[in-house]
Amino acid sequence: MKKSHKGLLFVMLLTLSMLIAACGSGGNESASGGEGSSSNEGGGGSQNLSLLTGGTGGTYYPLGGQIGKIISDNTDAQITPQTSGASAENMDTLRAGEAELAFSQTDIAAYAIEGKEMFEGDPIDNIQAIGSLYPETVQLVTTADSGIKSVEDLKGKAVSVGAPGSGAYINAMQILEIHGLTVDDIKAQNLSFDESTDGIQSGTIDAAFVTAGTPTGAVEALSAQNDVVIVPLADDKIQSLIEKYPYYSEETIASGTYNIKSDVKTVAVKAMLVVSKDLDENLVYEMTKALYENTDKITHAKGEFITPETALEGLGKMELHPGAAKYFEEKGVSK
Repeated sequence: MKKSHKGLLFVMLLTLSMLIAACGSGGNESASGGEGSSSNEGGGGSQNLSLLTGGTGGTYYPLGGQIGKIISDNTDAQITPQTSGASAENMDTLRAGEAELAFSQTDIAAYAIEGKEMFEGDPIDNIQAIGSLYPETVQLVTTADSGIKSVEDLKGKAVSVGAPGSGAYINAMQILEIHGLTVDDIKAQNLSFDESTDGIQSGTIDAAFVTAGTPTGAVEALSAQNDVVIVPLADDKIQSLIEKYPYYSEETIASGTYNIKSDVKTVAVKAMLVVSKDLDENLVYEMTKALYENTDKITHAKGEFITPETALEGLGKMELHPGAAKYFEEKGVSK
């Protein structure tokens, strides 16, 4: 009986060990096959990319959130929007390889690749364009209480000329120049859009240059409690500015915006999306297609301006990324 029991026990143990070995082998084969399947189906998996926007009080940040979601929902890229000091800072961050996509004004992107203005003698050569988006309006913001009715009235006043490294700063300098003024003629302060409107609200500054799509969140917030004035530019000054700096175009801020009572003439540049030239061509093609073919999902007011037909306006000498170029060629759009 003892031998019979021992034999039976041996057979049971042997069978159990064989079952365990079989299960282990099958599990490994399944895991290996699953990993290979996942890799093949995902083309290497999704890519996590950073999209540099601007301050929370401007247009880049809220619009960047919506554009990021559209691209994430329709491609293998997972986009994370990030706040920043806007155009010029964004270019430097792309140069350093610390992000992959960014908003910029078309004029600032041009300065970056040409090595001019804030990039004097230090051009950036690792960026290319996806496409332009919408007009960015240069808004000289103040209130009725300030008494400021023209650019010339800024002399001796405390004025925000934009955050350091921002496109608004360059716009402010050029507009002052056309009006025979320099930064030395005003009490200049380098503030973000939110800080600028807070300063106007509190009375610590008199006016601010804000370059952003209208309506701009920070200015809207100011208009909720104050009688906002957008200082107009005279026709001859607009033409002089465009002649010297062809990135500008004439723009009108419609009555009702910020509760203003009549249209205001000013100028605008274009907002654009810039990308690292090292990004995969097919991925950039898919991102470009996703953006320009899903603009109906953009609820921001500037969404209506984002179209394939106008995407190459204002790019100047800026090269398109090959992936973006492929998309626009398919759409029959050229510079």
